[in-house]
Amino acid sequence: MGSGFLQTSKGEVWISRLIHGGGEGSLDRLLTSVSSGLSPRKRTTSQCKSEPPLLRTSKRTIYTAGRPPWYNEHGTQSKEAFVIGLCGGSASGKTTVARKIIEALDVPWVVLLSMDSFYKVLTPEQQVTAASNDYNFDHPDAFDFGLLAHTLRKLKLGKSVKIPVYDFTTHGRQKDWKTVYGASVIIFEGIMAFADKELLQLLDMKIFVETDSDIRLVRRLQRDITERGRDIDGVIKQYNKFVKPAFEQYIEPTMRLADIVVPRGGGNMVAIDLIVQHVHSQLEERELSVRAALASAHQAQPLPQTLSVLESTPQVRGMHTIIRNKETSRDEFIFYSKRLMRLLIERALSFLPSESHIVQTPQGEDYEGRTFHGKRITGVSILRAGETMEPALRAVCKDVRIGKILIQTNQDTGEPELHYLRLPKDIGEDHVILMDCTVSTGAAAMMAVRVLLDHDVQEDKILLVSLLMAEMGVHSVAYAFPQVQIITTAVDKKVNDLFHIIPGIGNFGDRYFGTDAPPEWSDEEMDEPSY
Repeated sequence: MGSGFLQTSKGEVWISRLIHGGGEGSLDRLLTSVSSGLSPRKRTTSQCKSEPPLLRTSKRTIYTAGRPPWYNEHGTQSKEAFVIGLCGGSASGKTTVARKIIEALDVPWVVLLSMDSFYKVLTPEQQVTAASNDYNFDHPDAFDFGLLAHTLRKLKLGKSVKIPVYDFTTHGRQKDWKTVYGASVIIFEGIMAFADKELLQLLDMKIFVETDSDIRLVRRLQRDITERGRDIDGVIKQYNKFVKPAFEQYIEPTMRLADIVVPRGGGNMVAIDLIVQHVHSQLEERELSVRAALASAHQAQPLPQTLSVLESTPQVRGMHTIIRNKETSRDEFIFYSKRLMRLLIERALSFLPSESHIVQTPQGEDYEGRTFHGKRITGVSILRAGETMEPALRAVCKDVRIGKILIQTNQDTGEPELHYLRLPKDIGEDHVILMDCTVSTGAAAMMAVRVLLDHDVQEDKILLVSLLMAEMGVHSVAYAFPQVQIITTAVDKKVNDLFHIIPGIGNFGDRYFGTDAPPEWSDEEMDEPSY
């Protein structure tokens, strides 16, 4: 299929070639619905139609529509983020088109990555040149393509990345970089988005925004004067000397690489709806069912060597008798749970690396002991029940850092979904104690481990601690992540059709916090956030 022109009563869009997505994901199947009146697209995630799926406070944003699994039962990423490349001249409306696409997609976990963040750091001499509007910011050499390709590749692979923040008034990068993680869809926009071969290979869809040059000049004047503190003479000088020639030499020729050309930018809703339909079809093809696979995999195998179960002493057995008893009062449930947590955390610490260390006693004698051999210890709790284990960790680890992950079950699909995370800075250098009170299928624990790995935590530095686990959950985690050490106080053999541990302990979060469980609660992931 060559270039084509689609025109409707509402607008037009150039279709320059087939868009392939896994062999069959072409635009052929979309043209019929577009030309017949733009039929409503199928939603791929649960969300509120009247309100965006966000809960905002003064300090944080929580997605009320979560991110479904992006990995398979083996724990490895089985789907990459879908990357849309958005190219066009300066002030052509690329950011407006990007935001219109995001709004129309109506799904969480969409990342907008701007090429403007990846300008090179200027030397003092270049700073002087830039101040007099004589530095060419519209030349390919002005961009750090190496860092840009590295960042986009990591983000496409589901990893956490740090993005520089460029200050257009000082022509330099700010000290603090922005951390971005968890993209299902990435929209990458910039004037040179199609100028680098390595970047082009990372793009699943390429869109060129075509806008009249006079309109682009007017927009650039408004933007640079009001937002970037420039004067009108300097903007016009820079436009005639650098912007216009760069567009003609480097940007306009890349239009031939685009899958879709969007005339008139953000006002062309026909093109935007066409793009959105294709992205939705791609997301549907990439949907995974992890929990169903876990329920049937690896369950006949012996328990793994990475599992450590607290010795079943009369004390431990007695505490289990109390907290498993449905007649136990909430006060007693909390008291004996805390006792078990303290024993569990102490046991977990014995798996951390240590080295010989000699100290001198008050009697003046040397004593050869042990000390922690690592940079830091960080605790990460899976909300809400995992939060109850934090005091036990703080009681034995002075100044320990704490992170939090909120994972819940989607009631329509039965799959775990990531809703919120807050992890300490540079957690990739730490030994991490991952805390959840009960693990049945292992679906939530696997998602939490995958999040840690995506933030560069080494697998052999993760310790999963849980008061009670089912054999299914143990096998699921151990098979997917064989280097993760698993520590628990007891392992029950069965999980019923509702994914409840049998004989189990009930819904730990509800019994601990005194709240009522929903009719079909699960032993994991169903806890609501307590803010």
